[in-house]
This record gives sequence, C-alpha cells and structure tokens, in this order.
Amino acid sequence: MADSLRRLVGAESGRVLQEKLESWYRDYEINSCDQNLNRCCEIIELNSEIQGQLFTILNETSQEGGHYAGVETIKTRLLPWLGTCFSCATSGRLFETNLSLARDSIEKERQLRELASNQTLQLQELQEELTSTRLQLDHVQQDLAKTQLALEDTKTKSATTLLAAEDEIVQLKAAFARSRSPFPRHSENKSPSPLPLRSCSPGRARRTNASRRACLVARFGDIYAQERLDAETLLRTYVSDMEMVQRIIYIAAVESFHAAKMAYRQFKIRVRETLSLGHSGPESLEDTVLDYVVRHEDLYDVQASVNEVIRSMNISPKISFPPEIDFIVISTLIRELCRVAFSMQTLIPPLDIAFGTDGELFSETKYHRSSDSDFTAALVAYHVWPALMENDVVIMKGEAVTKRGALWSHRSRSRSRSRSTSPLLSHHLSRSRSPSPLRSGSPSKWAY
Repeated sequence: MADSLRRLVGAESGRVLQEKLESWYRDYEINSCDQNLNRCCEIIELNSEIQGQLFTILNETSQEGGHYAGVETIKTRLLPWLGTCFSCATSGRLFETNLSLARDSIEKERQLRELASNQTLQLQELQEELTSTRLQLDHVQQDLAKTQLALEDTKTKSATTLLAAEDEIVQLKAAFARSRSPFPRHSENKSPSPLPLRSCSPGRARRTNASRRACLVARFGDIYAQERLDAETLLRTYVSDMEMVQRIIYIAAVESFHAAKMAYRQFKIRVRETLSLGHSGPESLEDTVLDYVVRHEDLYDVQASVNEVIRSMNISPKISFPPEIDFIVISTLIRELCRVAFSMQTLIPPLDIAFGTDGELFSETKYHRSSDSDFTAALVAYHVWPALMENDVVIMKGEAVTKRGALWSHRSRSRSRSRSTSPLLSHHLSRSRSPSPLRSGSPSKWAY
C-alpha cells in the first residue's frame, strides 16, 4: 500500500489535475467548443487514472486490515457515495425516459384529438345528410299521397264517365234499333212469324268460373294466414284481451261479406237496368250482366264498403274498442275481405261464409279448434274465423274456440256489455238501421 501511495504522490497527478483545471478556466472564454470539450475529456481521463490508483490503494489497505477491518468505514462512506453516483446516473436515464414517454403521450393525445375532431366532422356531415334525406323522403311521401288521392279521384271520375257513356251508347243503340224496325204488315193469308229464338251460349264469366273460384278460395286462405295475423298483431297493441282481438277480427270478416254482398246486389241492379234497355245478342241478359260485372270489378267502390263495415262494428254489441282508437286501423284486412267477398258473388254458385253464433254446437265439418280450446267441450265459446261455404258444402274450414260453460259465459258477457253501454253507443243503437242477416239469426241468401 505504501509503495502505491508513494508512486501516486511522486507522479504529482493531483497537482497536474489542478493545473489543468486552472488553465482550462483561464482559457475557457477564448477556446472553441471543440477545444473546451477536449480539455474536459483530458481532465476526466486524468481523474479516472487518479481514481483507479486510489481504488487500488483502498483495496490493498482493506486487505492489510484483515477480514473485518474497515468494514464500518466502507459501509458508512464508500457505499453511500457509490449509491449516490449510480442513482444520479439512473435518475438521468429515468428523466430521459420520462421525457420520451411524455413526448409520445403528447403526440398520441394530439393524434387522438385530430381523430376525434375528424370523426365529429364526419358525424355532423352524416347527420346533415340524414336530415336532408328525411326531408326529401317526407316530400316524396307527401307527393305520393297527393298522387294517390288524385289517382283515386281520377279513377272515380273515369268510372262515372264510363258508366254514363255506356248508358248513352245503350240508349242510342235502342233508339237506332227502333228507327230501323219496319212497320208491321197485316196479312189475312199469312200468320204472324214467331219471334226469333236467341241461343244462350256461355259467356266469359261462366267459362272462367272454375279458375276464378280456385283463385278466390286460395286468396281467402291467404287472408286467413297473413292479413288476419297482421291485424291481430296490430290490435294487440291497443287491446290486451286476446279473446276480444279475435272477436273483432271475426266480426270484421262477417261485416265485410255482408257489405260486399249488398254492394254487389246494388251494382248488379244498376248494370241490369242499363243493359236491359238495348240488349240484343246471343247471350241472355243475365249472362251479359254477369260478364259486365266480372270485367268491371274495378268499378266496385270498396272504400264505401269499408266505411260501412267500420260503422257496423262501432255499434256492434259483441265487441269493444278503446275510445281514442278507431277500427280503421284494420282497414287493410277489411278492404281485402270486401274485395274477395265481392268477387265471390260473381261465381256460379256464389261463395259465402257460414253463419255462426256464440254457444252453438261445435261442428267438426265447419271449424278447427283453436290451440287454447277445451277439446272436451261441445259448445263454441266464440269464433276466430268463418268457414267458407258453397251452398251447404264446406269449402274451407274456419276456426273456433270451445270451452265448457260457453253458453253461460256468452250470456253473462252480453249482460255486462249491455249494462256498460255508453250513452253515445245507445244513441247509435237507437237509430233505425236494417239489421245484418248474420245478426238477425238467419243466414243471408241473396237471389240474383
């Protein structure tokens, strides 16, 4: 240890280090940056040499003291100094790392703000486009509604004009036929010639009767499978009682057939009166009338029948509906039923629905039982869908609900409804109105 210390003192490294420091201090202002850095590196190298010699002396000194000599000094002075040096170096690196992370975080936040602003701008543009599209759609819907109203008006006017023109043509034909007919000649030798017999060849309505019948029966089944369920779903939003919903739909079907048959009867009478003025042809008048009705079914005023059905349902004692809602919500179902029922009257023989009353004996040939029925009950609690009939033959079964005590339940329900009838409903019921054949207790059989 003494030799190493002697060499360190003899080398005068500390004095040289001091001189270099003083010289650098004097020339620092006039030196360039590279010169100052070179001076600093020389001093660091010299200082590291001195530190290396000092650590060698420290090692030799600790070895001379034995295993435990100098331990306290090393613990209290050397190790804390070394820890401070390392912590300073580590803190510098941590500072650099934190600075880098802060820069990255700032950059990411800036990117996020830009992305959020871009998304906000895109969202605003989409919202503006959506608002503009909705406004355009509203305008288109308004134009479509106006066009539909104008089309209906034009159709009604055209139908009226067509009927008037046909009446005028028939009258002109009749006048022309009367003007061309010769005066009758009386002859004593010749007897008056008999009137020529007209051959009654089948018209278009008879030739297409089978195909029209098949299409109408299929359409009636489609209404049961699709439009009925749609109306049932729509009514459930206003009426929570499933039985009342099914009663409303059944009454709508019954009243639709009744209104359509009445409209068909009136339409056929008008056509017969018009065509009878100048009818001349191989077909009979009835076939001519039927052909005309089949060809001009589009002249049927189905909206008038729909209004009549809704009026009849509003005064029906079997059903009830919230006062703020009208039966017009199921006008689509009513309109389709009226059209089908009107077309069914042009068939030979016409198709009709079966007459049914609550509490009647259940018929396996006319109805299917609903899934919620009591299959051991013999009486019908209420009807869900009417059966389709051709004279007395069932063409398509209807649907009914059977329950025990159905007759007693029907009577109690009728009494409770009669007691809870509103004054406005009583006023409607008191008005004179031709009773529906289905309400009067006898099925309707129109003879045309």
